[in-house]
Amino acid sequence: MVSNPCSILILKMIPKLYFLSTLFLSSAIFLGAQKGNRNSASNSDEKEYLFPGTGFFVKNRKPYDEPEAKSWFKEAYELEKKEKGSKSLKLYEKFSKRRSDAIVNIDGNSYLVGPESLFRAAKIREEKGDWSKSFEHLRLIAQAYTSYDFELVAESLMRVSERLAKDKLPRKWGVIPRFRSGTQDRSRLNEIAGLARGPRFAPRALMALAEISIKDEKTDEAVDALDRLVNLYPENYLGEKAYYLLATIYQNKVAGPSYDQGATLKALNFFEDYLILYNEAPSQSPHENADDYKARLQETKLRKANAEKGRKEMRQVLAASKVEVGEYVEKFGKFYLTRWRELGNGPAIQFYNEAITTAPESTAAREAEQKIANLRAADE
Repeated sequence: MVSNPCSILILKMIPKLYFLSTLFLSSAIFLGAQKGNRNSASNSDEKEYLFPGTGFFVKNRKPYDEPEAKSWFKEAYELEKKEKGSKSLKLYEKFSKRRSDAIVNIDGNSYLVGPESLFRAAKIREEKGDWSKSFEHLRLIAQAYTSYDFELVAESLMRVSERLAKDKLPRKWGVIPRFRSGTQDRSRLNEIAGLARGPRFAPRALMALAEISIKDEKTDEAVDALDRLVNLYPENYLGEKAYYLLATIYQNKVAGPSYDQGATLKALNFFEDYLILYNEAPSQSPHENADDYKARLQETKLRKANAEKGRKEMRQVLAASKVEVGEYVEKFGKFYLTRWRELGNGPAIQFYNEAITTAPESTAAREAEQKIANLRAADE
């Protein structure tokens, strides 16, 4: 009897395939278990330390040893006093990798080694023109060291983010140009609004975020930031400007009387709310100096004048739209209105009356009055 070569080959391969599949399954189970243990350990450590560490295979999240951390800080402190910023920066930035809760006494002052190192590193980076790196150090302090002077950190975060968004970026090493990213600018300000929950810094960050979003033509992001400002911080003096900007954003979306009037109505409502709520400019904030307050009063005066013009314009657009709808109903209503013989010119006259009520002083109102007179004369 001659055996089939293929069947012989299959019989020889079965043990090898079984061994390989068993090996693969065992490896998968082992790797899954290792990953689960690593994730659970990582999650527990992350909650405590928040730092990624520098290990390639295993992330070391444990704090630095206190003697080592104090030694680095003292050395960096002395180098900074000798104006050797680059050398001190290397030591200060070690604390951006792992946490340190050490406290050291130098020159009669007590310092929290971890956050103080990061703050000094941020200051040096800002002086060197590396504002992005400075912002990262300051953000890490706000996230990881809640006992540190938050007012100082938040003020620095706002200053650096505003410089990144508005000022001319310094060249790297004095030669290589740096390029602005609107997306990163908006992301930074959004982070500040989340970190600095409170009436001093968050409204300021949200306003800056809105202004940059408007500049970058990201109106949805601008509307979101302004909505958060007026809803979360209604007593803040920046609410006045926020209402005005919301009105102008929707005003710029208005396409004319022949198109959908959703944006027109929203702009009109915001202009009216603005003029009612801010008949008087908000009083001086404790966080404003006299010059800033005086400048804001002048800006508010201009915004009120523009809001009056905007409200009038939106009413005129809405009235013109009512006239156009009335004309359409007058011409074609008989083709789709039920009981059109009974209703006669009533529906068209209703729209013309709404146009007159919406903007009594407008050209559209005069046109609507003439059309009503013509229809009533025809009925007689």
